[in-house]
Amino acid sequence: MPDKTVKTPYTVIDADPHFSRVVRYFRPSDYATWTAGAAAFPSLLYLWNMADPLHNVRHRTVLRLGGLLGFVGGFLMAYQNSSARFWGWAENKREEEMDLAELRQRLAEGKPLYPESTQPGWIQDVAYRNSVWSQLKFQAFPMFNFVNHQHHGTDPAKYAAKEKDSSE
Repeated sequence: MPDKTVKTPYTVIDADPHFSRVVRYFRPSDYATWTAGAAAFPSLLYLWNMADPLHNVRHRTVLRLGGLLGFVGGFLMAYQNSSARFWGWAENKREEEMDLAELRQRLAEGKPLYPESTQPGWIQDVAYRNSVWSQLKFQAFPMFNFVNHQHHGTDPAKYAAKEKDSSE
């Protein structure tokens, strides 16, 4: 199955980034989104309870559940924002520079561009097909890419070390 090519306003860094890369590349705005989600959900539940009180209900349990749901929802929003930058759907200059530095360093150390997987190739292919674009349906079924594979939708040649001009 060929990879779907999407025209984006910014450079595509990775079509299906690994979970650890997406979280490592979080910006302060992503952490702010996560925090806002974690704080807003129980706050809104509290305000809603003030407007329409529940009687004979332990509010502490409701607020704890709201805090958990806000924490998870805020993380999913932050993860989705970070993934959009990997896909080139949002401004990603910082991530592009970090990606170039990280992968050029791996090449300089003699390592492959992306970590090797111990799983068979067909499992890697299935994992890729299941997780690519999955960040768009977090509200229905949160799925992350935890499998190292070779399907990234970018040209590996761009990571080759640039040679300095020695003609001078």
